[in-house]
Amino acid sequence: MGLDFTAIDFETANGFRGSPCAVGLSKVRGGVVVEEASWLMRPPENHDRFDYHNVRIHGIRPEDVAGQPRFGELFPEIGAFIGGDVLAAHNAAFDLGVIRSGLEVSGLPGPAYDYVCTVMLSRRCYSLVSNSLPYAAEEAGVPLVNHHDAAEDARACAGILIDIARRNGAGSIAELYLSLGLSLSHQQAFDPARDGLSKATLTALGAAGGSGTGARQFTPGWPEEGANPAPNSDAEPGHPLYGQTVVFTGELAMPRPEAKVLSAEFGAQPESRVTGRTTVLVVGDGFVASDLRSGRLTGKARRVLELHERGQRIEVLSEGEFVQMVGGQVPAAAAVV
Repeated sequence: MGLDFTAIDFETANGFRGSPCAVGLSKVRGGVVVEEASWLMRPPENHDRFDYHNVRIHGIRPEDVAGQPRFGELFPEIGAFIGGDVLAAHNAAFDLGVIRSGLEVSGLPGPAYDYVCTVMLSRRCYSLVSNSLPYAAEEAGVPLVNHHDAAEDARACAGILIDIARRNGAGSIAELYLSLGLSLSHQQAFDPARDGLSKATLTALGAAGGSGTGARQFTPGWPEEGANPAPNSDAEPGHPLYGQTVVFTGELAMPRPEAKVLSAEFGAQPESRVTGRTTVLVVGDGFVASDLRSGRLTGKARRVLELHERGQRIEVLSEGEFVQMVGGQVPAAAAVV
């Protein structure tokens, strides 16, 4: 068996991860990208509102997908392209969640998938101040010019996994995971006639009063820190935020106190300033990875770079990456109908 898999990347219309508006796929055989596909699409009906925050990140607007098939209509083609491959994605829990939630609200069954997350592999195999896709792609030697173009992001994800396998002398994903002492993640098949809705779908539906848009109100102004809630003791230990100490800086698309509540729900300890305990910094204001080098940084971000130079492992995330990590979940107080 060679290094065979399909890399996937979704962009979504709003804070509900079941609102895909674009997808990119790269099929790899023997460690080489051999085929690519990408589609624009309308999100599932009643879940197709385009939020300010999402449009600001990927630039896709309602008029760009007008007349395109909805996700449920397009998924047979997406599924046929994937076939029985292992899926790879950068923050895979999000992209696999898009498939699950998108099919759930479309009333369609979903297949089972084994999958790998190149964020988690990057954390384990690289030593970067940010494991965001642009930084990991640069480390892997993969060009990434138009971040948040789904096709280009999928291609970059494929390149990262190929590079990590090469560095570890692995000729297949099975060999790579064996060498790292890891096990493949798995998303179960589901049938809407038999299985209940996923937590992310239920949360988004509840937050939007049943409409499922999960829309967030963007309110500019000086960010308020709010309280630092204790981590959720029942959070999933495998989540990328679990056990982290998280600090927020800049203007996020959601109020900072609500971002802190979300991070705590997934097992993180939010704090208000960068200290020796900090392990993750989430940067708003449209931050992209290149800002770490260009100098367009907040005081907290500069402090992170200083500590990183001294050997403290702190990861810098964009607000988009944070939103993906929390699965598009939106506190009820932040939702608008």
